Amino acid sequence: MLEIPVYRWGKPYESIEKADVVHFETGEVLAKVHQANAGQLAMDMRHAKRARDLLRQFSIDQLIEMTAKAADYYLNGTLPLGNGTQTPADFCRMQSATTGLPEHMCAANMKKNYFVLTHMREVLEALTRGLPLEILTKGYGMESRGVMLSYQANSPVLGMVLPSNSPGVHTLWMPVIPLQIGLVLKPGPQEPWTPYRMTEAFFKAGVPRETISLYPGGGDVGAGVIEHCPRTMIFGGQATIDRYHGNPRVQAHGPGFSKMILGDDEADNWEQYIDLMADSVVMNSGRGCINCSGVWSPRHGKEIADALAKRLGPIAPLPMTDPNAKLAAFTVPGVAEGVSNQIDEGIKSSGGTITEVTEKYRGGPRLVKQERCDYLRPTVLHCTSSDLELSRAEYMYPFVTVVDCPQNEMLKRMGQTLVCSAITKDPKWSQELLDATTIDRLNIGPLKTIALNWLQPHEGNIIDFLFRNRAFQNSPPPPH
Repeated sequence: MLEIPVYRWGKPYESIEKADVVHFETGEVLAKVHQANAGQLAMDMRHAKRARDLLRQFSIDQLIEMTAKAADYYLNGTLPLGNGTQTPADFCRMQSATTGLPEHMCAANMKKNYFVLTHMREVLEALTRGLPLEILTKGYGMESRGVMLSYQANSPVLGMVLPSNSPGVHTLWMPVIPLQIGLVLKPGPQEPWTPYRMTEAFFKAGVPRETISLYPGGGDVGAGVIEHCPRTMIFGGQATIDRYHGNPRVQAHGPGFSKMILGDDEADNWEQYIDLMADSVVMNSGRGCINCSGVWSPRHGKEIADALAKRLGPIAPLPMTDPNAKLAAFTVPGVAEGVSNQIDEGIKSSGGTITEVTEKYRGGPRLVKQERCDYLRPTVLHCTSSDLELSRAEYMYPFVTVVDCPQNEMLKRMGQTLVCSAITKDPKWSQELLDATTIDRLNIGPLKTIALNWLQPHEGNIIDFLFRNRAFQNSPPPPH
């Protein structure tokens, strides 16, 4: 039986308590994961400074080279995993078997992570806006204009409370080791695979083991990471976002409510953009915060919804090994049924302002119940009003609302938006969108919401989160 230990600053630790990680379809136990507790984490954090000290023995350039080596090991190598080993194919099978994500999507996410790891120099240059990287090591230095700058690390380590639903989020912490900051990772219970594989790839590439800790465990461990790490990145629902809003120690990532919006000047050309919309909704089984959950248009909402439903409605569950599989399974009992019931209740209480359009194209129910898992088939709703909460909802599967809304009311009605793809050539409206503080990532033109530029910050610049810019002056030494 594969057993995966806790890593306390790179040193394997076997606990009495272990949690089974099971195959969602067969119930087979794939691994036993040793469980940490908050007390261990609190004790270990006394040595957090050592992680940064060890990493600063290498230059950032050297760590970037190690990161590129780690990328190759991660994508192509056979790496240690607990008391066994894991090939890339094993990794995709295991990740699929515990998260419900089709195997080809797991492989695609590996390539995303590989891209970020192999383009780390460009990523850091973009995130630092061309800042000489040695300034982050020394704490001060001259920029190109001859101005003295000083950057101070806010924490020797970054804590990560990771989710189980989307492997793509791991791109967010990959720049941390090259920035000479240690990692304290709390893996998601169904997705320990990426943190462990990536950690072993870093170790094999030469990163000191004492710079990374992995603490699989319960909710107390996640709370301990937040309590003891001066900087922590977490993932959760809207309640999590609201809880940590304004807390400078915590960067919270949650629902994206990403949207494609049509301007008055392009609304009549909506048919040209249906494929962009459909891909934005369904890619990666709709699990990402960058997937489109809303299409807003001043006209033709009913026609747009019908065209999307015609493309998405027939999509049905397929085996995880099928390269054409587009739907991920819901592996936690009751979650899919709860979501489906919530949608039905919202439609019934809408007074006729919300209509599901996919029913006639599905040829079956939205909720597909199987022995050990459930699926939700794609859902397209047409909303003639944006007043109800359901018109701005987001769910963890291919779900999209098509909302009728005048252009001049969109910004005040559509709410917070992680990615907004605005299809317009109107310079005045484009400027209004640029000025909108409710939009994090703005695409102007026919771009998919999922078409990220990895050389730009995803949601909050990790440099600004991990370092603070401060005033610094260094007087010259007195003459001899």
